[in-house]
Amino acid sequence: MEGKTILADTEGFKAIHTPELLRLSSVFTKHGYELRIVGGAVRDLLMGKLPKDIDLCTNATPEQMIKMFKDEEIRCIETGLQHGTLTAHINKTDFEVTTLRIDVETDGRHAKVKFTNDWQLDAERRDLTFNAMSVDLTGNLYDYFNGEIDLRKGHVRFVGDARLRIKEDYLRILRYFRFYGKIATEPDNHDPDTLAVIKELAEGLRIISVERIWLEVSKILIGNHAQHLLQMLYDLGIASNIGLPTYDASCMTEFHRAWKESQIFSLQPVTLLCCLVNTACEAEILARHWKLSNAERNLGKFITEHRLPKEHETPLKPYQDMLVVSPSAQSKETLRGHITELLHYQGRHELGEAIACWIIPSFPVTGDHLKSIGLKPGPEFGRTLSQLKQMWRESYYVATKEDLLEKAHHMIKR
Repeated sequence: MEGKTILADTEGFKAIHTPELLRLSSVFTKHGYELRIVGGAVRDLLMGKLPKDIDLCTNATPEQMIKMFKDEEIRCIETGLQHGTLTAHINKTDFEVTTLRIDVETDGRHAKVKFTNDWQLDAERRDLTFNAMSVDLTGNLYDYFNGEIDLRKGHVRFVGDARLRIKEDYLRILRYFRFYGKIATEPDNHDPDTLAVIKELAEGLRIISVERIWLEVSKILIGNHAQHLLQMLYDLGIASNIGLPTYDASCMTEFHRAWKESQIFSLQPVTLLCCLVNTACEAEILARHWKLSNAERNLGKFITEHRLPKEHETPLKPYQDMLVVSPSAQSKETLRGHITELLHYQGRHELGEAIACWIIPSFPVTGDHLKSIGLKPGPEFGRTLSQLKQMWRESYYVATKEDLLEKAHHMIKR
């Protein structure tokens, strides 16, 4: 159904109502076509947030758009012509515009589509009710499945028949939980029939690429109600079909603890994921299975390997030592990021803040300094340099070059 004009005066709508977007809209209107904002931007506007990205749909076909942009001297790029998507470039701003579509064939992963000029038919192919809304450029909300009501009440509902929507794309199972963590106010307010369908169809996730799986799971882990939702992934048989580690109650407890810390300092999704494994080797296997990036894999292994706090009378010192001995400036900063994440993960937030801004000292003695006091290159040379570095670290990095060379001089005399 069509909604009332409820968005035109909101701050978010005014913010995205740029001259470039108005220019684009005027071109579509001039040529007799509609242009609307769809997807996440509509949700954000209704929730009083400023949209990060703006997705646009139109009842113009790709060919009609190409001709229209050419006539209006607007540069366009055929971003995904087979899916009906073009990118219009106006005053250094890009706008992706997609033709309305309906699915004519689906296999649980991909869909063959054909273009339509019917806005409701396009809405019917979308997954969740609040993702099927659209807003025109005057602020009118078009809501065919009561998505606004669901959004306001924190309800997550599939458009139409949940079974059909999921069979069109099994990834929608994970999208259900991801959006639950985004908009639901209560941790356990699911429709039992929907959960029953999800449990029945969970095995379909096996045909989904691991990259798409991780994209959704990573957002579930950092969303609201994450412990409850993660538990549901196990209870409904989803976990085993997407490659999550075997259920371990102690690991779930660890996840809950770390997730609470992430409300104080935002932890990386892979950090939370690695709560579910016990060793760096298991973290490596999980990272390879889901084809995580090198940066994610390395962070996950580091967090898992150094999970327990290092015992020391000065708690930060072991981590400072790790930074000091790291071989290059680039590796030091990468390691600093890992240690900062680790300390926040452990709940030692003050230490995390301290290590993030700690100025890493440089060892003040070089080989030339040792040569200047008469030490010749050889095995003794290397041993002396190593001993001096150890002394410097034990001094908490305050020993000067002169202090260390004096010690070296006495060592040589012995």
